[in-house]
Amino acid sequence: MTKRGCLWGWLAGAAALLLLFLVTMIMIESLLGGSGMRFPSYGAHVGLVRVEGVIADSQTVIDDLRFFEETGGVEALVIRIDSPGGGVAPTQEIVAEIDRIRQSGLPVVASMGSMAASGGYYIACSADSVFANAGTLTGSIGVIMSFTNLEDLFAKLGMSFDVIKSGEYKDIGSWSREMTPGERELLQATVDDIHEQFVEAVSLGRGLSVDEVTDFADGRIFSGRQALSWGLVDGLGTLDDAVLAAGRMGGIEGEPRIMEPVKRERLTLVDLLTGSIQRILPETAVPSGALYLYRPSK
Repeated sequence: MTKRGCLWGWLAGAAALLLLFLVTMIMIESLLGGSGMRFPSYGAHVGLVRVEGVIADSQTVIDDLRFFEETGGVEALVIRIDSPGGGVAPTQEIVAEIDRIRQSGLPVVASMGSMAASGGYYIACSADSVFANAGTLTGSIGVIMSFTNLEDLFAKLGMSFDVIKSGEYKDIGSWSREMTPGERELLQATVDDIHEQFVEAVSLGRGLSVDEVTDFADGRIFSGRQALSWGLVDGLGTLDDAVLAAGRMGGIEGEPRIMEPVKRERLTLVDLLTGSIQRILPETAVPSGALYLYRPSK
């Protein structure tokens, strides 16, 4: 065989191997498509990050955001939100990460599902553009802290508590006694400050004055259509509409391809021991303390 024939043989073999690899990856992606898993591929994409259930922890969402930031070919992000909100700190951590990514030049579009209320809306209003469905439940701009008083029950059971504390407010919120006026005033001031942070975030994200936001930042919820009339969202549309808008913002021509990060579906012993089960079963993992949370009675 001549040198030229040998070279062509090597090239044909390499091309065949590459084709086999691509076909194999397509088949794997097709088989795993129903579980929400996606593998990175070549070309321009819109990255899809999901915020679902009660927000008890920020790390999974932050990891997803950073995955796309570091993945070549991702020209824009869509944050799909289906959440009643949750803990104040994890909500603010997610927003801080979105702000950082936007400042790096990657466009971010929020897409609301059935619900994007309280902390869910807090996250949405940090995006460059916000889409809601007409019937999405959103808004609920407010803060809540809940405490249980079991003093009468303990009295019926003949139970009492002796508390040794270093200061007047060290056992604030105790379930063994009624809250004092001073404690209520202190907690109300804390809630008011955290609520003010929420109002400021909405004002900044939506281009509204603080006074305009304060007019409806009393915990009320809106439908997506109502939210549009108040300037809380930019348009009514589905997830597909949000992806198309993100693609245009990212300079993608035609219909964008969607990429999702690979999700781990199985629980491990480490998950159970470290408490990260909260991320996998978010509906049961309501954090304590001050909450950006819409929680209607059931």
